[in-house]
Amino acid sequence: MEKAILGKKLGMTQIFDDKGIMIPVTVVEAGPMTVVRKKTVERDGYSATVVAYGDIKAEKPLDKLNKPEAGVFKKAKVEAKKHLKEFKYSNVDVLEIGATIKCDVFANGDFVDVSGVSKGHGFSGTIKRWNHSRLKETHGTGPVVRQRGSCGMRSDPSRVMKGLHMAGQFGHDNVTVQNLKIVKVDTSRNVLLIKGAIPGPNGGLVTVKQAVKKS
Repeated sequence: MEKAILGKKLGMTQIFDDKGIMIPVTVVEAGPMTVVRKKTVERDGYSATVVAYGDIKAEKPLDKLNKPEAGVFKKAKVEAKKHLKEFKYSNVDVLEIGATIKCDVFANGDFVDVSGVSKGHGFSGTIKRWNHSRLKETHGTGPVVRQRGSCGMRSDPSRVMKGLHMAGQFGHDNVTVQNLKIVKVDTSRNVLLIKGAIPGPNGGLVTVKQAVKKS
């Protein structure tokens, strides 16, 4: 992997191209990230680059971290950040500890995969969770039109089958949307305009990586 960056989802808007066609885009504040550690095959068993992202609003940022995380920043002698994540960059030898990675690693027209934690909806019914249809509202169905129907046969097999769609926890899952196109890279504001929607709420942490299926 050559390109990857952490960012914050700011929201959605729309822009117009040269032909006047409206394009829905998601605005992502991408970077800057700081390299805090380099993992090697000799010491860790594999090669990777550990990066940090997100300012900590405190007079002593290290006090907001646990001891292992604080030790990483103390050893690297860089400012403490909120998030730590490792990437397996192909150009790992070029990146040194303390180096800064900005949104300019991407260019207009690049295709990316965006990962994030989807919005949590709590305990939800089958209509919201699985897009079930309502029951009929006539002939004595009553005030339960949003409840699910039968969940199995009575005598055979006399049990609820595995994988049956039922009410339950909905959302708050790790989701990846693939093959999204970067419409514009704004280096002055550290912003990426990505065509389409990406997972997560506004203000949520997202990972933007080079697309694995499309170049």
